[in-house]
Amino acid sequence: MDTGAIDLPENSPIEDGALDALFAPFTPHPRILIAVSGGPDSTALLYLAARWRAGRASGPDLIAATVDHGLRAEAAAEAEAVGAFATFLGVPHRILIWQGAKPTHGIQEAAREARYDLLADAAREAGATAIALAHTRDDQAETVLFRLARGSGLSGLSGMRGDAARDGLALLRPLLDVPKARLVATLEAASVAFVRDPSNSDPRFARPRLRAMAPTLAGEGLDARRLAVLARRIARADQALEAATDAAEAAVIRLGAEEHPGAVSLDVRAFAALPDEIALRLLGRAIQKVGTEGPVELAKLEALYEALKAAAHVPSGPFRRTLAGALVSLRGAALRVSAAPPRRERGLLARNSPVDGPVVLGKKGPRS
Repeated sequence: MDTGAIDLPENSPIEDGALDALFAPFTPHPRILIAVSGGPDSTALLYLAARWRAGRASGPDLIAATVDHGLRAEAAAEAEAVGAFATFLGVPHRILIWQGAKPTHGIQEAAREARYDLLADAAREAGATAIALAHTRDDQAETVLFRLARGSGLSGLSGMRGDAARDGLALLRPLLDVPKARLVATLEAASVAFVRDPSNSDPRFARPRLRAMAPTLAGEGLDARRLAVLARRIARADQALEAATDAAEAAVIRLGAEEHPGAVSLDVRAFAALPDEIALRLLGRAIQKVGTEGPVELAKLEALYEALKAAAHVPSGPFRRTLAGALVSLRGAALRVSAAPPRRERGLLARNSPVDGPVVLGKKGPRS
């Protein structure tokens, strides 16, 4: 979401006059849960949202929640401090505990998923229809770099959305085009305390390493503002490609006939006439409809598509490949995607497939 905030100095406090534009996405919701860790971004989100709501005659009920992951000794006290600040602002607050054993590898990813699950459960219990998250322009830039380094396609490089949905809940990011420096300046101007999580600068993790590179990249012109603009432009292009794929799906895909229940058949001539990007997305959608082993990796979907194109242009017998629990077969003019047999029954098909394995799909097609 673009806001007037981006035209102001990047270290200036956010004034009340900017709040209606920032929090316009809140207005359709009767109750919103704000995720607050105690760091500067989420503390500013809570503070600004409470200011905005206090200045309105009506609007959504606000509640706040803090997840204690149990990974740092200070976390419990920090969560209590957030609760005290929320109470001061007149916002009800809950502390959510991540219980159970913690993984030894991929701890940040696991903590992120656990945090979402806890917040989603708390939102539903409270009757909230949305969760507000404090991602900033800096986070958006970091996400674009992170996904670029991992070979993402257009859907991944479009970054985070200002408003999204997951499991029946809206995910709102009202600060997505606001620089972190403005949030820190806002808190400092109001003498509001916040904490800094040391894991956010721990070089053992990829995101902190990217964060440490930000000043160097900015010196070359690749700053957070420019990366955020890039994400918006890619999102715009991705949306257009998804619309084109929707149209192609209606024209090319046929759901399984009686002799192949559950399978997806594609009109080979129409499929071959599609631009590569649309055909690739359409193939991904077909695999997603019937596959049993997703999510999947974009590079492997691309490899499968290239092999399929080669087989179509130079026929050399039946083409059969498995990917993400789906079997893609081409025999003459018949292109079909169906559920693959269990791995133990695939024999040479599984062993000889150059693309067998998982692929990351987005809404309906490839995403990573």
